[in-house]
Amino acid sequence: MNPRSAGERHLTEDELLGAIRKVLSGPGPLVVIGVGDDAAVVEATPGEAVLTADILVEGVHFDRTLTSPRDLGLKAIVANLSDIAAMGASPRHALVSLVLPLDVEASWVMELFGGMLNAGEEYATSLVGGDLSTGPVVVVSVAVTGQVARGKAVPRSGARPGQRLVVTGTLGGSAGGLALARAPVSKVGEALASEWGRRLLDAHFRPQARVGEGQTLAQAGATAMMDVSDGLALDLSRLCAESTVGARLELAAVPVASELRELATVLGIDPLEVALSGGEDYELLAALEPGSVEEAARLIDERFGLRLTDVGEITDGPVMTAVDDAGNERVLEPRGWDHFAR
Repeated sequence: MNPRSAGERHLTEDELLGAIRKVLSGPGPLVVIGVGDDAAVVEATPGEAVLTADILVEGVHFDRTLTSPRDLGLKAIVANLSDIAAMGASPRHALVSLVLPLDVEASWVMELFGGMLNAGEEYATSLVGGDLSTGPVVVVSVAVTGQVARGKAVPRSGARPGQRLVVTGTLGGSAGGLALARAPVSKVGEALASEWGRRLLDAHFRPQARVGEGQTLAQAGATAMMDVSDGLALDLSRLCAESTVGARLELAAVPVASELRELATVLGIDPLEVALSGGEDYELLAALEPGSVEEAARLIDERFGLRLTDVGEITDGPVMTAVDDAGNERVLEPRGWDHFAR
């Protein structure tokens, strides 16, 4: 974003809030008092409340020179909705707090909220408030509330030995899209214009939350579930740690995004490694009884046109192993996105 010209007037906080309020254009279902008051008021719903929060920091999670504000707004909401989906819950309301450098123009902020509003409309989530401040980089902090029937939330800690591991969709597309966006145009120009290249970019900049799929997996008997936001290998290690179990991952079964094979010819990446350790896929990883996998896959396909893949087994003990199609086993290292790794 270009700095403002010397004579350009900064909007006051109240002016910016007023503009945001117009973009959000009124309260949604269950909202009694929305944006504009000291706090939002919403109707309480039966069951249990599900709460989550996520932060996107410029220079850590996104680059303003690569990401449009509308895409950033959508992704900020989707990242939270994915956590709601992983609990088998339904999203309800969102609170958005922003830190904005002084060089950010009001039009950029309006586009950001436009993306958030698009995501909210798609997933029946109302934006009901938040906060604004200024700082050295853009920070987008979102908190989302959801609802689930009493006792029906699916935690990470419920996996049992003998269960099957399943994952929705395909993996590695988001990391592939980021690699493509960051590569020199002189090297990837044709790829950027290709259909497969556009699909990779969409996977990274315009992800989807598997809300309905999470509810379907919960109904099918999933006893443990989480979203794959930091890479399959790392997130699987977290599910295993919470459930005090191990896992045996069948590498040939991992649903690698097909576009990564094309990307490999351009950037020399290893598609399987990207699928295992790339982040921000926002697919769901779940543990199901063996006899429930086929029916769950059928429902996911019929309702959402999405693939559900059996990728391995929950085992006794803390060790995670990976087995290739020749039967060779190795320890599966929990590699993936770590905010504090340098």
